[in-house]
Amino acid sequence: MRALKTIRPTLTSASPSFEASDSTRCAICSIAGGRGLSGIHGKLPWVGRVRHLLVVEDATRLARAIEEALRSRVERCTHAASLAAARQVLRHDAPDAVILDVSLPDGDSIELLAPLCELEPLPHVIAISGTATAEQAFQLAQEGVRAFLPKPLDLARLEAVWLETLARPPDLVTALRASAGRVPLHGFESLVRDTLVDEALAKSEGSVRGAAKLLRISRQLLQHILSGRK
Repeated sequence: MRALKTIRPTLTSASPSFEASDSTRCAICSIAGGRGLSGIHGKLPWVGRVRHLLVVEDATRLARAIEEALRSRVERCTHAASLAAARQVLRHDAPDAVILDVSLPDGDSIELLAPLCELEPLPHVIAISGTATAEQAFQLAQEGVRAFLPKPLDLARLEAVWLETLARPPDLVTALRASAGRVPLHGFESLVRDTLVDEALAKSEGSVRGAAKLLRISRQLLQHILSGRK
């Protein structure tokens, strides 16, 4: 089996034989917590959709099940079954979102968070694990991971967390702290811009005119910024 490949849309189920501990679940809840976004998803067609999803998971069947569950929300999905394969993807094809298994055959995927923080725009990261401790979950949150889900993975819950995660702008303070010393100062400009644009669009329920007013820029300039994301 190759470590790196594009996933074909074939649905198979994975059945891990373990679950996260109660202490880890508490940490998971604190990371994934936040206000609900009911009523917004239906009004914002761009919410919950990305061009490129990277699934870093050594279990091929589970990776394919994840891709199938999110098929309508991603244009393209790449599967990396190891840290080495994931690093190869990051060098040549930056993802917009990452689903990251914490424990991989060749190491701890926390090592990937530093290069992920150097990408522009900053990708949304959801971690999954059946063995991570509460301390590891807390560390992931500090490094900018947006949500943490235990295994066995509930695919319906994954989709709900996916929508909430992508609808929220990145935690700017966490991203700045994680990137200090790794990203030049000018590299933060696009992160700040994208965060403000996403927040303005969310507050204006997808209205470009309303978002431009909140940002105090012209509608034409905002449309130009948004067209650059396509």
